[in-house]
Amino acid sequence: MLLLGAHFSIAGGLHQALLAAKQYGCTALQLFTKNSNTWKERIVTDEEIDRFRQVREEVGITAIASHTSYLINLASPEGQKHHMSKEALIHELERSASLDISYVVLHPGAHMESGEENGCLKIAETINEVFDRVPPRETKLLLETTAGQGTNIGYTFEQLALIIKHIKDKNRVGICFDTCHTFAAGYDIRTPEAYAKTMEKFDEILGLNNLQLIHLNDSKKGLGSRIDRHEHIGKGMIGSAAFKEIMNEKRLENVPKILETPKGKGETDYDKINLKVLRNMMVERY
Repeated sequence: MLLLGAHFSIAGGLHQALLAAKQYGCTALQLFTKNSNTWKERIVTDEEIDRFRQVREEVGITAIASHTSYLINLASPEGQKHHMSKEALIHELERSASLDISYVVLHPGAHMESGEENGCLKIAETINEVFDRVPPRETKLLLETTAGQGTNIGYTFEQLALIIKHIKDKNRVGICFDTCHTFAAGYDIRTPEAYAKTMEKFDEILGLNNLQLIHLNDSKKGLGSRIDRHEHIGKGMIGSAAFKEIMNEKRLENVPKILETPKGKGETDYDKINLKVLRNMMVERY
């Protein structure tokens, strides 16, 4: 079964994201389990957990990812900010596990001029501390590929590999491949040949078996721009060919694929449009 979805709002309750996904005919989805732009934590009640599980069973969607707060920076050299980031990740993993969410997606962090290697090692060390405090569950932590904007870490496959190398329990981590970020970081995927070369490099350095989730986003900015700006599928600098490759890549058929394209503020339903574009790229085997 094709695992395709988008990021949906939890306005009105966590279960609303599931209902929205079903309405769009999705088989996967991503959500925030709390406000993504605040440090304030959300305590999920037993009633909310029961409602989420009930609706999930009704709609039949099990490929679910949560995205951590954008404020989290595990590489921060600032003591208070680093402590708050670690605590926030602990809360997110515990909250997602209580909801039986499969994946928690994390932007690795920004080294803030402390150095890329130091940043990578600090991220790994912090994740080890987090895992020591959060019992192993089915929920996996996924490090997202980044565009490398500012001092963000994770814009090269080697950086992500270095982080994972120093994580003790490697069974609890994986990779989220964001097409916009990876392209903006300098990995070309615009043609079948370029896509094949980038995926070969990914497999060589990180292993395709560690690719657990894909964010499908075109890019407003060019190859190697190091600028993170999402665009509608086929309307940006990446173009349609890359997404056709991903949608028909047999090795990725069991990897959930999530849209994070702009929602827009008018009456146009861009999620509906982008999902249709992606589905129309599928070959007959589906």
